[in-house]
Amino acid sequence: MTRPRELRINAFNMMAPSHNWGGLWSHPRDQSINYNTLDYWVDYARTAERGLLDGIFLAEVFGVYDVYGNSADTALAQAIQLPNAEPTLLVSAMALVTRHLGFGITANLTYEHPYQFARRFSTLDHLSSGRIGWNIVTGYLDSGARGMGLPKNHAHDDRYDAAEDFLAAVYKLWEGSWQPGAVHRDRATGLFTDPSKVHRVQHQAAHFKVDGIHLAEPSPQRTPLLYQAGTSKRGRVFAARHAEAIFLNGQTRPVLARAVREIREAAKDAGRDPYDIRLFAGATVIVAPTQAEANDLLADYAAHVDQAGQLALLSGWAGIDFSTYNPDDPIRYVESNAIQSMVENFTVRSERPVRIGDLAALSRAGARSPFVVGSPQDVADELIAWADETDVDGFNLLRLVAPESLEAFVDLVVPELQSRGVYKTAYRDGTLREKLFPGRGPLLHATHPGARHRDPALLRQLTPERTDAAE
Repeated sequence: MTRPRELRINAFNMMAPSHNWGGLWSHPRDQSINYNTLDYWVDYARTAERGLLDGIFLAEVFGVYDVYGNSADTALAQAIQLPNAEPTLLVSAMALVTRHLGFGITANLTYEHPYQFARRFSTLDHLSSGRIGWNIVTGYLDSGARGMGLPKNHAHDDRYDAAEDFLAAVYKLWEGSWQPGAVHRDRATGLFTDPSKVHRVQHQAAHFKVDGIHLAEPSPQRTPLLYQAGTSKRGRVFAARHAEAIFLNGQTRPVLARAVREIREAAKDAGRDPYDIRLFAGATVIVAPTQAEANDLLADYAAHVDQAGQLALLSGWAGIDFSTYNPDDPIRYVESNAIQSMVENFTVRSERPVRIGDLAALSRAGARSPFVVGSPQDVADELIAWADETDVDGFNLLRLVAPESLEAFVDLVVPELQSRGVYKTAYRDGTLREKLFPGRGPLLHATHPGARHRDPALLRQLTPERTDAAE
């Protein structure tokens, strides 16, 4: 099912000192210790837009990594996604200094209510002129549940059942509460909104109840672009129904290609075009003018990765206490209530045993996804090959040393990709959805389940035919 396409690139970051590689905050050139300042983020957004990146994908975690050694001490000592701050508050500032850059914001629906959540994301979509995406997550840390007064997190599949309920409610609010043409802003007549075109949403279901008018008028996209990162069996079903972009991992091309096939097949089973979903693979990219310089940079970065901190991070993701393993022990599949797809990739889907010690190092063996080190030409070769062989649409660039790793990609790799005709040379106009799906318009596609909650008059305005088949 492969087809020629333009590579899509996001910068993957988090409002925390440490993100995917524990300990890199300690590198002398890293600026991530300034994660809680606007200057850091505004500069980062400007760099991403200078590189014509599709967006900044903002990770988020609700809770602390206390599975490793049954304690949060390692996470605290090494700043393993702790402290972390609320990412939605960043976006207005970054949107102000950019014109085209999209923002994929991770938000955990387990501890939200659809009524207040819908207003917050409509507001962000207004303030960014339609450049907002929501990465739908359900949470995986028991520590977050305890912080919210619950004994533990809900069971893995039960969280997805609640997510279906949550999405049905927000679709009704975003798509059905305000008809097109409801807002007049007519000073001459004194009419701001036509009450006959605004409808009360009534949603009564097992997990969430809503009875009210959506508090925000329709934003440029109405529903934000929908991201998802679940590739467990239950997560694939959910993502195939709802996601417009999916973030997935796979440490080898066959593993990643299989995940891509399963997602596209599930989308087809859900009545959607398999290419109605943009698929982004995580990628660790270290680039320098020459291969030798890139290798030196890898060694420099690797010296600052904290092994215990990295295992604390992975223990939280997997729901397995890796402090009880020896470095040479292979990882074994254990059913957990955390990120099941990650454990599957390292065990039942892996071509070779993955050792605990492998996970703690900044290396190809320790990466959960493409790990690319080299000159601009080398990096371009690798990224294009991964895309061709796995059918992904693009990559989420994992944060390494910030901002220099992103600056190096923008200055060295982007021109190389452009010279090969696989990367844009200018932004398209329009919302985030229009940029990712040219010709579709700013709203959810008519085949998306959220569109069923739309007023029929608005639904008729959409053109369901695909116009981006060459992408």
